[in-house]
Amino acid sequence: MRTSAEPAPGETLDFLGRRYVVGPSPEALLGRDRTWMLWLPWAAMAAIGILQYGFGSLVPALTERGWAAVDVFWLLALWTVFQAGAGFPVAFLRERGRIGPRSAMIAGAVLLAAGPLSLAHGSPLVALIGYSVLSGTGAGLVYATCSSTVAKWYPERTAAKVSLATGAFAYGSVPFAVAFLFTANGGPLTAMLNVTAAVVFLVVLGAGLILRDPPAHWWPPTVDPREWALDGRRSPVNAVRQFSPREAMRTGVAPLMYLILFCASAVSLFDITFLATLGASLDLTVLVVAIGTGVLLGTNGAGRALAIRVSERAGRTRTLGWVLAVLGVGQLFLAGAAASGSGAMLVAATLLAGIGGGAFYPLFASLAREFFGDQSAGARQTHAAVYSAKAFGGVLGVGLAAVALPEWGYPTVFLLATVLAVGSGALCLKLRQPGHLVSALPA
Repeated sequence: MRTSAEPAPGETLDFLGRRYVVGPSPEALLGRDRTWMLWLPWAAMAAIGILQYGFGSLVPALTERGWAAVDVFWLLALWTVFQAGAGFPVAFLRERGRIGPRSAMIAGAVLLAAGPLSLAHGSPLVALIGYSVLSGTGAGLVYATCSSTVAKWYPERTAAKVSLATGAFAYGSVPFAVAFLFTANGGPLTAMLNVTAAVVFLVVLGAGLILRDPPAHWWPPTVDPREWALDGRRSPVNAVRQFSPREAMRTGVAPLMYLILFCASAVSLFDITFLATLGASLDLTVLVVAIGTGVLLGTNGAGRALAIRVSERAGRTRTLGWVLAVLGVGQLFLAGAAASGSGAMLVAATLLAGIGGGAFYPLFASLAREFFGDQSAGARQTHAAVYSAKAFGGVLGVGLAAVALPEWGYPTVFLLATVLAVGSGALCLKLRQPGHLVSALPA
């Protein structure tokens, strides 16, 4: 009888006991190159990001309809709850083969289209259901599916490829976010939202019809997995073993990661949501706000891939601390811009806030794999659980911030955001890879 430590027929084990099924080639499995399994998720990510990163640009136009500003901001706060909250159940179902990429993407496409349509034609209550609940859930379905699909097809370059795909979630929204700024003051809001619904639906549906998963533990035949595992330049620092979600929580590291992500996501979401209304309160021209929006969202997405490359040399936790420090400096600049009314300072601030405001997401995904394992279903579910901290980050950084702003003003809130960002960066000093004492815990 074969023991769990012995490879099955066709499997290869590395020195840590991780399993690999080398081949067949992507062309044999898909009938096409595996780059399709990167660029199709990239396109879908770019489409769904419009609903998060473009929403702040819609706020002035929605309030012109007579919708209360606080109610409008809570639509996005609750959207993030459903988007981030969908991650864990989707990961659970995906790892158990209960839902494949095609069915998840098709369902996501339908749910996502309800968001822009409900904003275009509904009341605040209809928008709460269509945008916050339905499209938020759809975005979580698609985000989790695209990330996991890319990771499965690029097991030897997971961090770099997933960060490339998820970066599109931010910078892919730039054209729409800028266009939405011009829907205030009588612009064609309804038509723009109808077009957005059609684009999101068609792109996600088109990608979903082609996406496939490789076989379990699949490995590209062009790379020797045992040599890869021994090469510290290509293979990341490896977990001492594969952790279950319960074991990861017992280490104390996963809860700390959750707290850091909660603080960082609250600050990042605050920036992307309130930039347009900040510009309006300072009487800046739409052009200045559009430039700031483009810089903020563009660097938010592009900074993800850059941070992964830096972290491969400097280390994940050190790079994460630097990223959050940059995010904190960006908040100081935003506080200065809010106090002085300077458009130039605002644009400079968006550069710093953008670089720091997105790069931490792929770094957390990489840390989860390196701390808790990269092959067990439990380790991947641990990352989904940590990512769900974004749900509460949205409540704080969008919903509660909208309540506090009229009383406290932008400079004060940005200073509080500085404390959150810098504090979360300081907590990174306490992140340690679970070691041999943890590995002795019973499975």
